Amino acid sequence: MNFQGVKAPEVPKGVQQYRPVTDYMTHEVISFSPEQSIADAMDIFLDKHISGAPVIDEKGKIIGILSEIDCMRIMVDEAYHNLHHGKITVAEYMSNNVATVSVDMDVLDCAQKFLRTHYRRFPVVDVNGRIKGQVSRRDILQATRDLKTSSW
Repeated sequence: MNFQGVKAPEVPKGVQQYRPVTDYMTHEVISFSPEQSIADAMDIFLDKHISGAPVIDEKGKIIGILSEIDCMRIMVDEAYHNLHHGKITVAEYMSNNVATVSVDMDVLDCAQKFLRTHYRRFPVVDVNGRIKGQVSRRDILQATRDLKTSSW
């Protein structure tokens, strides 16, 4: 069954089947809550050497993404509007438009999605929208290297 509950078509013999993104994704994802301070989030970015993280609600559903670029907007806002980022929450700067991939997506479909977007990573979600992991461009590059095919 695929993400929408519809049975996927059978793959003809001789056609390469690709592994699911769950084989390559990061299972332990650093995430933020919408109420968390933006100053704390920036400290985590710097301490953990990450460039973005999902924002999840109390039920584990993804509601946004916070990236370095979102945080850079704070510098401009502080300079022009005399704001202090210590009192600002993640919810005020996170991006609400979240591109995700489903737990049943394979690495080929995920690679195609990366090629059509500028995103560096996608949260991996289950059918209920709860985050299960995160897959990055580098993870898909690893999957590419792992493919043992002579068709290249």
